[in-house]
Amino acid sequence: MRDPGTPTLDQLRVFVAVIDCGSFSKAARELHRTQSVISYTIANLEAQLNVALFDRSKRKPTLTEAGKALLADARTVSLKVDAMRARAKTLAQGLEAEVSIAIDVMFPNCRLVAALQAFQQQFPTVALRLRIEALGAVMNLVGQRICQIGIAGPMLDFADTFQSQPAGSITMLPVAAPTHPLAQIKGIVPTEVARDYTQLVLTDRSELTAGQNFGVIALRDWRLGDLGAKHMLLRAGLGWGSMPEEMIREDLDTGRLVQLKLAHMISGEYTLHMINRLDEAPGQAGRWLMQYLLDHVPQS
Repeated sequence: MRDPGTPTLDQLRVFVAVIDCGSFSKAARELHRTQSVISYTIANLEAQLNVALFDRSKRKPTLTEAGKALLADARTVSLKVDAMRARAKTLAQGLEAEVSIAIDVMFPNCRLVAALQAFQQQFPTVALRLRIEALGAVMNLVGQRICQIGIAGPMLDFADTFQSQPAGSITMLPVAAPTHPLAQIKGIVPTEVARDYTQLVLTDRSELTAGQNFGVIALRDWRLGDLGAKHMLLRAGLGWGSMPEEMIREDLDTGRLVQLKLAHMISGEYTLHMINRLDEAPGQAGRWLMQYLLDHVPQS
């Protein structure tokens, strides 16, 4: 048997597109080609590699065992080439005109303000667009290329198209107003007791976390799209919920809020990740901002 040949990048992209689209015809529409061209390209790829990638006995494109093994390689090659082209583009363009960033609403305000001030001093001619969102909305903005950079929370698996780097974590504390019934309980609050009182929950404006509940145990909950509104309702005694420790430290010190010792959680860590698309690398100013934020992650 002859050695496998060298497939072209176009062949690998067509291979990946057929799987991602679910059929040869849909891949043809996605790539603006005829179905016969897609079929011919796949046949040539199989001939180059000396293996059958698809099981022809099935109506829907179904990978053979060899196809499954080689799909990951095809994705890797395609993504690496996209990343190289994106980096070359930013090097050729020099300083970009605008940087767009989406920040998780839990991100500490003092760190954000310091980063934005430093950026404006370093790049006074570069416009900065800022979005502050919750949960999956950050990843959604970066995935749809609305924002180039994101600092996202912990609840999502990042696709291969994303580069993800650890960006620290935030301590979350369950709290309530001192007048709230749960705040009157001395010691550990049983989960079944906390479940009977309204829980204030931050909700997601994207569809990425639809149907998922993060830390929700109460039988009744209020879904809020704004962390400031949640803070206000907590201080008014209208429910209980978790908040970033840094944001409520003054409330705890002055007694406007009380930390609850819940049986299932006394405190928790909300991890953060710096993300960007591999096929759309940030320019000089964007990379500087990313590195500044990573360099100023508090050491635990």
